[in-house]
Amino acid sequence: MTAATVSFCLIMVFGLLGLIMFEGLGHFWPKNSVMLEIKSANSEARYELGEVVDRETVPAEQVRALGIFVPEGQAAVDRILLKTGNRDVVGFDFHWYATTQFTSLEYPLAAFTAEREEWGNFYGFAKGLEQEGKKLNLGDQLWPEIELRLDRKNELKDRINHLQKKEMGKVNHNIERLRLRSKKLDLAQAALNDSRYSEIAQERLTWDKRYQVLSLELAKLYSEMSRDALVVSTASGQTLKLPFSTLINVFQPNRMSVLDKLGHYFMKVGEFVFDDPREANTEGGVFPAIFGTVMMVMLMSVIVTPFGVIAAIYLHEYAHQGRWTQIIRIAVNNLAGVPSIVYGVFGLGFFVYIVGGSIDKLMFPALLPAPTFGTPGLLWSSLTLALLTVPVVIVATEEGLSRIPRNIREGSLALGATKAETLWRTVLPMATPAMITGLILAVARAAGEVAPLMMVGVVKMAPALPLDTNFPYLHLDQKFMHLGFHIYDVGFQSPNVEAARPLVYATSLLLVVIIIALNLTAIIVRNRLREKYDSAES
Repeated sequence: MTAATVSFCLIMVFGLLGLIMFEGLGHFWPKNSVMLEIKSANSEARYELGEVVDRETVPAEQVRALGIFVPEGQAAVDRILLKTGNRDVVGFDFHWYATTQFTSLEYPLAAFTAEREEWGNFYGFAKGLEQEGKKLNLGDQLWPEIELRLDRKNELKDRINHLQKKEMGKVNHNIERLRLRSKKLDLAQAALNDSRYSEIAQERLTWDKRYQVLSLELAKLYSEMSRDALVVSTASGQTLKLPFSTLINVFQPNRMSVLDKLGHYFMKVGEFVFDDPREANTEGGVFPAIFGTVMMVMLMSVIVTPFGVIAAIYLHEYAHQGRWTQIIRIAVNNLAGVPSIVYGVFGLGFFVYIVGGSIDKLMFPALLPAPTFGTPGLLWSSLTLALLTVPVVIVATEEGLSRIPRNIREGSLALGATKAETLWRTVLPMATPAMITGLILAVARAAGEVAPLMMVGVVKMAPALPLDTNFPYLHLDQKFMHLGFHIYDVGFQSPNVEAARPLVYATSLLLVVIIIALNLTAIIVRNRLREKYDSAES
């Protein structure tokens, strides 16, 4: 029975991982475009173009209840979920169609898919190009020219991003720094003729001129990027213009070979890992969430390791083993079972409002009433998770210390070493495998926590990473994105559930991979250190 139960649990675990992998990795494969000829009551055919994302069989009565014709005697009906895109034209971009609703299903070679900055994908047919409002006669060279102009647009976008995030970001940072210097002088009640005011004004003038130059350059780049437009038509024949400034990628899936689709697949995976999200997190990548998760876990590790190890050393090596020590151990074990949301409430009340508010009053009076550390941020999230995971480190470290034979300690003391030297040079190195295992297990747990982070620093969309080139480089007061919260937000708060569902699986797979990697790292490090000190003992 035990073996059967373990086998059943393993099947469930691997089945869950298989489902997540199938749904998550399949999301990036380019699907062929299909065109349906829809029956109409007035005998005029209507066409829909898109990609099939799901199929199912439903009872015929359910379809008849929607006013759709189903032949008498037919008990079940097959239907497909078609992603038609074109949200700015037709509204909802997902529609169910029963097989009794359309007379034909084709795969037109000329159909193309356009990924856009907003309004989701566009499905249609390319008709031509316009440059500054003038139509170009390109003939067979239409698609090569589309690819060239899309590359040009992407280069301009990269230059715009660099200008906005790097150059203008630096200017804004220095202007804000000057404003704070001036406010500090006001709070110190400095004289109006103080030379420091004139220095600030002169430096401010320099940065204002630099900002004006960058603004003109930015306006020129935006003008160049909006020069070209793609003339397209929908499946119903409606003609539209898609500015290249709104396009991310354009491709014809029905003309792509397997190798072409494979290259597109890896490109989309790279975009998912390294790009920023867009369209309310339902499109684009999750790099800010990956960065925020890793950065928070690293800070949490730096905080939790010394506290957990020192507490375990005191409890096992120095504390009198009596009633109070037992009470402390019981309290530590109970802390590991406290719901994580309770830690979030404590972090919000103590770290954010009390500690952070006091720091603002002492160190950032010029910024008040706008809070700096008196608001949820990266530092408070790391401290809250450190408090959440410190029992794991304490218990694991104390278990490692208790497994070290007593004769090793006594032998070191007999050779003239002090208790501190014995602890530092003999005991702690041998307990390192247990310490590292406890740390990595704490990291693995912290990487998947969501509830406390919602209260102490995680947000749906962070405008900038907490790490940049402006002093102090790592901004612990900033809010950040997190993979766990990203899954919750996309899965339960998204306005477009069907579009968000594949991204939920992909992000879940990424989070599972990170946690598995951390646990494998713990096992490898523990085994190597154990072999090292076992051989030293022998």
